Amino acid sequence: MLAAVPCTVTRMYGGQIRTLVLEGPPRAMGERHGSELAPEIRGYLADRLDLAGDPYWAGRAEVPERILEIAQQTLEAHERFSANLFDEMSAMAGKAGITVAEAVVVGGFTDLVDVVRSEGGTTLEEDDCTGLIDAERGLLAQTWDMHASAGEYVYLLDVRPEAGPRAFVQTTAGCLGQIGMNEAGVAVGINNLTSYGKPGVTWPFVVRKVLEQTELDDAIKVVLDADLAGGHNFMLMGPDGIGCNIEAMPGGNRVTRVDSGVFAHTNHCLDDRNRSEEGSRSPLSEASSAERLENAEQLAEDLDAFFADEEINRGAATPHDVATCGAVVMRTTAGVLEAVWGRPGEHPWEQFDFE
Repeated sequence: MLAAVPCTVTRMYGGQIRTLVLEGPPRAMGERHGSELAPEIRGYLADRLDLAGDPYWAGRAEVPERILEIAQQTLEAHERFSANLFDEMSAMAGKAGITVAEAVVVGGFTDLVDVVRSEGGTTLEEDDCTGLIDAERGLLAQTWDMHASAGEYVYLLDVRPEAGPRAFVQTTAGCLGQIGMNEAGVAVGINNLTSYGKPGVTWPFVVRKVLEQTELDDAIKVVLDADLAGGHNFMLMGPDGIGCNIEAMPGGNRVTRVDSGVFAHTNHCLDDRNRSEEGSRSPLSEASSAERLENAEQLAEDLDAFFADEEINRGAATPHDVATCGAVVMRTTAGVLEAVWGRPGEHPWEQFDFE
């Protein structure tokens, strides 16, 4: 287990991570998710619907009605990508008392922001998540950074589908999945990228479909075949510790196999072709992303130091500032996932295995 690291920033959320078991066919899993977390899902929706039209996040102001129109336009792509996951999301929405389009807002917020941006926007202050793949130690580690208010909604799902591998999935109420590892030893993490989006599949669907796979190459194919709504960097690892990083933009991908050493990534594209697709970001955001990348590369061999770094492990002054809302370490060769709800150092790491 990782060590506790002292942290002095005021606590806004966190503690022992809340878990929810989802089992059975897709509709049953969705109904349990929606029934158990209905108040939180509706609260999270209100927060994200407001922020999706905030100039700080989207580059321009937009009304909630237009955000929901955009979400509605993605539904066909989601159902085409995975009928089972679409059934799960639809059942979750029904039990939570929201529409399916609203469920897309809850889970796919950052991709919808990319679509809003594509309709005209200005320079952003967007910056979230620092991750690394360590093929030598067979682990994938990252912070999950988001508007600090999102930290109130963090859960760990124990997904036990009717068919396919069981998985531990770090997520938020109403979102099918953000980061996770399955019992076959396939793991997936993410870093947000700034792109000009289009109606398509949002990233939580890709995460969950990756976790239905039992081989790394099949997981890679899931990402590459997705008709994406917005840009994300996907960090994958297989049961033998071999990793793969995919900068996945709506218009193209950059695939980097990681079969030795360490590969780190933050919130800017490393591939020149992908950089041409990036939305405009402020100099401060660019500097933060570059600094965190450099720090991650230097601290990769010492996870305690990695998660103690003040640029990587970030606090917030207000609920809508970007902050570290959680962190995950997935050791695929050992079949162990470690997670923390809130900032590492303020709250304890907890271990989950499939035994």
